[in-house]
Amino acid sequence: MANAPAAATNEPGTAPEKKPAMPLWLIITIAVVVLGAGAGGFLLLHGRAAGGAHGAHKAPAGPPHYLALKPFVVNFQSGQAVRYLQVSLQVMSRDPATITLLKQNDPVVRNDLLLLLSNQRYATLDTEAGKQRLRAAVLADVRKVVSAAGGHPSHVDAIYFTSFVMQ
Repeated sequence: MANAPAAATNEPGTAPEKKPAMPLWLIITIAVVVLGAGAGGFLLLHGRAAGGAHGAHKAPAGPPHYLALKPFVVNFQSGQAVRYLQVSLQVMSRDPATITLLKQNDPVVRNDLLLLLSNQRYATLDTEAGKQRLRAAVLADVRKVVSAAGGHPSHVDAIYFTSFVMQ
């Protein structure tokens, strides 16, 4: 045991070996990186909660405005028989400018919806789920028209069937 290091023998008068301390510049660098990442994450999350990405438009929070479209009558195939579908619907928006935009683009809206409605299947529309899918598809088409006309598609809030007759 005569060859044992001095630190292991704990002899009086000898100091144990000290581990080298972390350099001060490294501690400061780590602290700056951690604080910067935390601040960046906070600002990113706070910015999305407060308003989202730049250019995003919030839908107006006013009373609802409705636009009743003229009834649609289309024929479609159901096996060998020719069937007819008559649908009346209303568009709901809380933005009066969107309602005005839809009125100005009524021929485009009617064209797109007539094409959509005439491509439906009787067996699909005979179920409530089929009607709900059709309502979602009508909403998507109306939003496309609003977007193409320079409006905000998110301002079209809903589509409501006010009459739905199949024969």
